[in-house]
Amino acid sequence: MEDIEFRQAMGKFSTGITIITTEDDGKPHGMTANAFMSVSMDPKLVAISVDHKTNMYEKMINAKKYAVSILETSQEDISRLFAKQMAGKENFHFSTFHNLPVIPGALVHLACDVVQEVKAGDHTIFIGEVKDLAMEHQEEKEPLLYYRGHYNALRR
Repeated sequence: MEDIEFRQAMGKFSTGITIITTEDDGKPHGMTANAFMSVSMDPKLVAISVDHKTNMYEKMINAKKYAVSILETSQEDISRLFAKQMAGKENFHFSTFHNLPVIPGALVHLACDVVQEVKAGDHTIFIGEVKDLAMEHQEEKEPLLYYRGHYNALRR
């Protein structure tokens, strides 16, 4: 099968959008990711997948901790910014949660310690133990979704 065919097939699976953040040498770093999932309730584990070719990969190897910000529908521009589709990442104003940079206004923030790294092809899966979480309690906010190469929202 061709790469494009595989990408199109995976695009048929709707995902939420997160920004994965960490700090390296006192500087915040982030990337947009839809390769995020819950792994375990006991202990509370999540996993993210990071391409070896990205700048974030080295930051993750060094930091051994990360935060996940689950974006809401009004944060599409922030997702594009951290997906390298817009200039200005270096001027972004992060909030802080457990000494990690996070995205202000996100639906959820998770602070994680890396407990396992699994090499998987051209990516590494970073399994993180969730040390704490914070949730936005505004019921009218909904998650930003990604489907077939486009941003979307829930439709009821």
